Amino acid sequence: MIFVLVWGGAALSIFGLIGLLFSMYKVALAKKKSSSDEELRKSIQGAMPLNLASLFLSVLGLMSVTIGVLVT
Repeated sequence: MIFVLVWGGAALSIFGLIGLLFSMYKVALAKKKSSSDEELRKSIQGAMPLNLASLFLSVLGLMSVTIGVLVT
């Protein structure tokens, strides 16, 4: 059980990190391509849900790893 908690949490954290990196890539690409402030704002608002979901996954994964290590 603890094995699943630690390694599953690590996998969740890695998926969250990948999502955060992808979100940063989308915003950087939008920054290069946008010509107006309004267009940039719309692109950043589109990347916000991905950013928040990735952060949530990372937090859940790290909490899971921490609980797994503390229970051991």
